Amino acid sequence: MTENLSDVTTGTKPDSGRPDGSDEPYAAERETTEGRIYNVTGGDWDTALDDAIHDERIIINLGPQHPSTHGVLRLVLELEGETVTQARSVIGYLHTGIEKNAEYRTWTQGVTFVTRMDYLAPLSNEAAYCLAVEKLLGVEAPVRAQVIRVMLLEINRISSHLVALATGGMELGAVTAMTAGFREREEALHLLEFLTGLRMNHAFIRPGGVAQDLPEGYEVKVREFLKTMNERLPQYDKLLTGQPIWKNRLKGVGYLPVDACLALGATGPVLRSAGLPWDLRKTEPYLGYEDYTFEVPTSTAADSYARYLLRVEEMHQSLRIINQCLKKLEPGPVMVADEKIAWPAKLSIGSDGLGNSLEHVRKIMGQSMEALIHHFKLVTEGFRVPPGQVYVPVESPRGELGYHLVSDGGTRPMRVHVREPSFVNLQAMPAMSEGGLVADVIAAIASLDPVMGGVDR
Repeated sequence: MTENLSDVTTGTKPDSGRPDGSDEPYAAERETTEGRIYNVTGGDWDTALDDAIHDERIIINLGPQHPSTHGVLRLVLELEGETVTQARSVIGYLHTGIEKNAEYRTWTQGVTFVTRMDYLAPLSNEAAYCLAVEKLLGVEAPVRAQVIRVMLLEINRISSHLVALATGGMELGAVTAMTAGFREREEALHLLEFLTGLRMNHAFIRPGGVAQDLPEGYEVKVREFLKTMNERLPQYDKLLTGQPIWKNRLKGVGYLPVDACLALGATGPVLRSAGLPWDLRKTEPYLGYEDYTFEVPTSTAADSYARYLLRVEEMHQSLRIINQCLKKLEPGPVMVADEKIAWPAKLSIGSDGLGNSLEHVRKIMGQSMEALIHHFKLVTEGFRVPPGQVYVPVESPRGELGYHLVSDGGTRPMRVHVREPSFVNLQAMPAMSEGGLVADVIAAIASLDPVMGGVDR
């Protein structure tokens, strides 16, 4: 026993402090209750990497407050390194209850709610809702009102696609795309403000027609817009289309073939990028779209780059339609003749542009008690709609936007339900993203172009 102690204390060989007594100066790789401890020399770095690839998955939250999630969207991503193994979207951060709110308002007041769903395409919501109400009523808006609606819808489509390009560019680091896109969008919003009185959430399309006729000088303003856009749209090809970084970030990213689109219910540019020319303006025309000459661009690439190219081309086609609208605008009424439906009742704007004209006030307040009573009841109670249910879809910038309305014969909808394309298209996010890189998730989401106001509504 003494001999052994002396061997240790005299230090006949260096004490490494190793449990196995070896004179290796570093700790060996070993398992502990807290997990594996690696050799600090780095000699087993390959082993460490193998474990990280196969065992050490991490889960991150991208959003809901994030500059790259295309709005108030939360993405829960499971990652192996930079590769996404599982992706889930969490929605509801912008919930407004618009569908339920509309059931507590008159049929006309519902327009002011639905226009706030997809706030980048408010006029598409107004048009689809009003077409559904008109189908229940069994009426059709006058021809001039229909042409005005088409013109407004196409101006709105251009402004929406410009935001898709601008925000998609910003999320991928192409800041110039963002500044250019919003510059052009301002042109569209200025024009809409001139035509309807508001930049967004217009409530201009009403059951039976439109709120009022176009202002004086509208044709000059619209032609100026057409000239400006025809000059500036080709700049996007110079800025982005052939740009190698832009192409590399989008080509082959967010791939979704036509069978997957059909299985998931995806519509709009997402479906057309997979090769199916499904556009409700052609396949199930409304508002006289069958009388307009335009093309439905398609691609078979089914990736984010194809969706970008399609949106640029769709803007060119919208400019063609707007030009045809100017030629089709003939003098005539912009609201149905039935005074039980037409709201506001023969409204004319005052010289200040803010209130009813003196002639209108004098007519309903001073000359005709019947006109005053009718105006009061129409505004406060609204008109009755025959019992029934309808579904009417339109082609919004994001795809099939459909309104399912149910009437019990009263002055308010019994049920309002919306088939919102952003909501349906967002289902495709995992299929487009899993197996790719985190950076590609951003490109895929941008190519879907979901608007969270429509998703959450």
